[in-house]
Amino acid sequence: MAVRRLLRGQIAWPRLEAVVDEVLDRYDEPTGRVEFLEADNWLSTPMVINDRYFVKVISQQHSLVHTLLTTGRNLGAFTSGTEGFFEHFGTPLEMAEHECEAAEKMLSVGLNVPEPLEAFEVDGLGVLVLEYVPAFRTLDELEEPDVRSFAPTLFESLDRMHEAGLVHGDLRGENVLVSNGELYFIDATNVRDGIGDARSYDLACALGVLAPLLGPDDAVSLAAEHFETQELLDARAFLDFVTIRPDHDFDAGAVKGTIETLASRRIG
Repeated sequence: MAVRRLLRGQIAWPRLEAVVDEVLDRYDEPTGRVEFLEADNWLSTPMVINDRYFVKVISQQHSLVHTLLTTGRNLGAFTSGTEGFFEHFGTPLEMAEHECEAAEKMLSVGLNVPEPLEAFEVDGLGVLVLEYVPAFRTLDELEEPDVRSFAPTLFESLDRMHEAGLVHGDLRGENVLVSNGELYFIDATNVRDGIGDARSYDLACALGVLAPLLGPDDAVSLAAEHFETQELLDARAFLDFVTIRPDHDFDAGAVKGTIETLASRRIG
């Protein structure tokens, strides 16, 4: 338990209070109501201030965990037959600044993301402030008919992201929010050069999200409406890597088999 607390980077209240005071001052809020989100988040302490500002506070411990996760992901990419493409940022502030920049880029190409407001530093903590998306549910919390209705939008958005030269890098059910009938992407990570492999990894993650909710056949069929056969085959190489992550639980063999059947039918 002590190790888990350390890895989650729990931040003492006086330091969090200093962050809250800084946010209130920057946005001319006379008083503040703070709600800490019930989330198993290893890379930040998330909170909502005055039901208007979603604030992610990143400590040095969070940065350490990010280093460990980045190393593990790059090793996983290596086992999939490609060089590692995940990148770590050296400080909590750099982590906050990157996520702010990634959200700005996604917003600029018409993707739904919580509006990024700013990133700054308070007492060695990286602070990211975004608009708060109200009354949201994560994609993996939806009922099967709702997941099915949003799946085409997920793949269409992913395709648009890639066409713009962007990748998400950490696509999983809890990083796709649904609010007022719209999909929102959060928690984009960073990748180095090798964007083609990162795109394939993104698509493999999307299939890993949808396969247990819709079944491998429907997940691959919906993906095939927006991605070419070769893109699906390239994503196939990352499915084993994705399925060993604790935040994905699906039958990689079944998805690979469905992709191969689809490819043989199309090519034949």
